[in-house]
Amino acid sequence: MNTTPKPTEAVEPVDQRLPLGTMLLYGLQHVLVMAAAPITAAFLIGHTLDLADDVTVGLMSAIFLACGLAGILQSVGAFGFGARLPFVQVPGGAPLVIFLAIAQATDLQTATGAVILTGLFYFLALPFFTRLLKYFPPIVIGTMLLLVAINLIRIFGGLITGRPGSPEFASMGSIALALVTIACTVLFARCFSGIWQRIAVMLGLLAGATVAVLGGAMSFDNVLAGPMIAFPQPFPFGMPKFDLFASLPLLIFCVVSMTEATGQTLATAEIVGRRGDHKAIVPHNIRADALGSLFGGCFGTSLIITSGENIGIIRATGVRSRYVTIAAGAMLVLLALIAPLGRLAHAVPTAVVAGTAVIVFAIIGVMGINILRKVDFDQNGNMFTLAAALAMGILPIVVPGFYSAFPEHLQIVLGNGLAMGTLTAVLVNILFHHLGTSRRPRNGGAAPPLEASKGD
Repeated sequence: MNTTPKPTEAVEPVDQRLPLGTMLLYGLQHVLVMAAAPITAAFLIGHTLDLADDVTVGLMSAIFLACGLAGILQSVGAFGFGARLPFVQVPGGAPLVIFLAIAQATDLQTATGAVILTGLFYFLALPFFTRLLKYFPPIVIGTMLLLVAINLIRIFGGLITGRPGSPEFASMGSIALALVTIACTVLFARCFSGIWQRIAVMLGLLAGATVAVLGGAMSFDNVLAGPMIAFPQPFPFGMPKFDLFASLPLLIFCVVSMTEATGQTLATAEIVGRRGDHKAIVPHNIRADALGSLFGGCFGTSLIITSGENIGIIRATGVRSRYVTIAAGAMLVLLALIAPLGRLAHAVPTAVVAGTAVIVFAIIGVMGINILRKVDFDQNGNMFTLAAALAMGILPIVVPGFYSAFPEHLQIVLGNGLAMGTLTAVLVNILFHHLGTSRRPRNGGAAPPLEASKGD
């Protein structure tokens, strides 16, 4: 009897188990591409909220742990959680801005509670998600990404200069380190190709750190001080407080995050050649994002979501096996538990990390501009949607305290430029394209092209 398997029974590329050495090598590439995100996220939270160094190191470990476990869940897939695709997870830039705004307007316990509420809200919103898509067209997504870039560049620019009035404010050394880091990142992106080009950001950070070591601005004295193994502490800021109104900006972002996850799932499934209905696995991706965010919230971080870098790495390497990202997730868990690695990352000067973050978030702004290029601004509705969103979003960013005379609960939403700009874009777009008219302009009210909505 012929036992040769039929072509349909062959193992799909996404399910192929590679040799251990190859799997670890490609897994390391994934880690290098996304490692800058957890490092910059921990630095941003720690410096913005004046956390102690040991708390910031613990937070960095928690972010690595959450990203690693969530990535493994996405790649393995179990009980409807995880798309069984080669995904890695990162702390998204937009939710990080919102998390910090909530923490500054209230406290860290309320910001932690907002993350946990949003993680739960994913599950509640998922059945109605497709009905909400029409309210988040490209003009809303593009505006949001542009505001993310403006907000985070302002924040990280402040980390480079330091506090106004302090003796170290705008020191030439700090600014030079940041500029060298940015310049090296751009040069690596220009001179390299393939996977080396994909990790230009990480190489730029390493180059900046090398310059800092040579210039005496970085020390390794405390790297080996303390325990070798450390498990991140749950609820490092105390038990969470749950304030639905304070959580509103993150709850709004939840729909945007699901839109991004949809585009990334469909695009990745197509690239790896997965058989079957790709749309059917989108809810599995979103549930894993929700669970990863819940876990991250319990350890003091913001939302942990699917990274758009997955698509770029797969295209650059041609490696489609999900076992590669399982290996990457395991490496991230090891990074989280080996304490000296966290202390080493924390030893990198703030100017180097902030310089890396500035170029990364500027790229996010470029992605937003690219999406907005596809919008027809000859339509009055589109022009006023963007104008109103930028006005309401940029004002509290460039004029801190703009709403300081308003009630505190209103300041949480009004003073958050990202949340206010996105909410304004949604409402003005509804006003022009969904109310009182049966004729919709070409790009005003259509659901966003799924792949175009990637960007955080």
